[in-house]
Amino acid sequence: MSNTIHLIKLCVGAEQVEDLIQWQNSARAKGADGLPRHVTRMRPKRATEILDGGSLYWVFKGVVLARQRILRLDEVTGADGIARCAIVLDPDIIRTAAATKRPFQGWRYLKPEDAPPDLPKARAGDDKLPPELDAALAELGLQ
Repeated sequence: MSNTIHLIKLCVGAEQVEDLIQWQNSARAKGADGLPRHVTRMRPKRATEILDGGSLYWVFKGVVLARQRILRLDEVTGADGIARCAIVLDPDIIRTAAATKRPFQGWRYLKPEDAPPDLPKARAGDDKLPPELDAALAELGLQ
């Protein structure tokens, strides 16, 4: 039995998956190894479970639309001298079925049974609906 746990986070400043892809292709979003990372203040206490196949699920305007596998949790020190956690991500962004999520701050743990399923590769562009319509359909259980 796997002890995997995922993380979920708002994708601040992004309205759609393409915005995340564009950001992660920039040098600012990558570590020295060239992999995308998200730097956060707190290191997850459940690191072992996260590194057992966990992903970071991204919420765009109230709707989960994508995930990335978490490769590592690195300690980094900011210019201010404060230690932070860099969530190092697989560059492959996997689209998921739309699932509504209420706003929250920071990241949260997400149980595998609560995570939306991946979309088949043939449906990778399905998030082209306006986010409000996507959220309404997901809320009605039509997605």
